[in-house]
Amino acid sequence: MTPMNNSRSRPHWPRTLAALSLACVAPLAAVAADSPPAHQLAFSASASLEIAHDVLTVSLQAMREGNDAAVVQSALKQVLDTALNEARKAADPAALAVRTEGFNLSLRYGRDGKPSGWTGTAGLVLEGRDIARVAATAGKLTGMNIVGTGYSLSRELRERHESTLTAQAIQKFRSRADEMARQFGYSGYQLREVNVQTSDSELGGRPPVVMMRSSAVQADAAPLPTEGGKGLLSATVQGTVTLTR
Repeated sequence: MTPMNNSRSRPHWPRTLAALSLACVAPLAAVAADSPPAHQLAFSASASLEIAHDVLTVSLQAMREGNDAAVVQSALKQVLDTALNEARKAADPAALAVRTEGFNLSLRYGRDGKPSGWTGTAGLVLEGRDIARVAATAGKLTGMNIVGTGYSLSRELRERHESTLTAQAIQKFRSRADEMARQFGYSGYQLREVNVQTSDSELGGRPPVVMMRSSAVQADAAPLPTEGGKGLLSATVQGTVTLTR
């Protein structure tokens, strides 16, 4: 009688062990791929420039109160129309822009919590690079109160200096990367991530000038006193480098 061949019933140990080994190696390879390369440095470099503000913004507001909403609204429209007509006389695309802002009408409540009438507000904004013109026009708008002023950098002035500052910040970043690589005993570096940002801020933290002017001021009122000061325009490069042998 021929002996029975039991090879099919035997476990394939070599194949089973090989599959188990591959299953163990694969997660380790994935972890290694996700791990950041060694010898990385993260730092930033900046370049800045002091620039005189060249745009003045003046916000004006009219407020009226009354028992009849239609009467309050009509009074606001009248004072706003008068101020707009006066401001448009001085308006110029390159020197002074005029826009309305925030026409609101709401109920007014008394101490007993019950409605006691209506309150309405209307806003007007003057903004421009001709500082003298903006200030003089703001002083002529009767019937509206000056509730705030502020200075800023024009888009043209920012764009004129941003490219130069960005180039300076990038050069500082590269020089610092070279220097740190040498100090750590490496021959160079490879750039991994980089982010470039520009910003402007007020020097010395000077708060914006805020003034109030009575609606009783006449049309020949003196120009609004102003002082623009300087701003700080900055470019910053933040990045990560890998040191190389």
